[in-house]
Amino acid sequence: MRRDKLALYVHLVWATWDRLPNITAEIERRLHRNIESLAQEMGCTVLAINGMPDHVHLFVKLPPTVSVARLVKQVKGVSSHFVNQTLQPGFLFRWQGRYGAFSVSRWDVDRIAGYVRRQKEHHGAAAELLSELEETDEEATIREQA
Repeated sequence: MRRDKLALYVHLVWATWDRLPNITAEIERRLHRNIESLAQEMGCTVLAINGMPDHVHLFVKLPPTVSVARLVKQVKGVSSHFVNQTLQPGFLFRWQGRYGAFSVSRWDVDRIAGYVRRQKEHHGAAAELLSELEETDEEATIREQA
């Protein structure tokens, strides 16, 4: 009997509330491990995880039983609870409600995994360009008026 062949690779990105730099060096590793562990519990294969103080990149292979929306909801909910209850009790840590999800061809898996692993390099080298690309229209208008 033949089995279905399913290979769903997804690159996920989400940010802290108001893009605040709340993912400090003190909590980053444990936060990423928490996210990775939950994704694995849901049946995902975590190919790479990394980020910056204001956002996280997670690259996974999804099983056929898990939707992108369900994975993101679980990971964001559990990880923010973990930060608030375990890593930084008394501090209000929140994620933004939105996220980005990008499907990846199996031929690009190594390239995207490398991109995620090198997040700090990418942001350090292109910080000015990225800040312009990531700012909202309102922020750009204010900057231009100044």
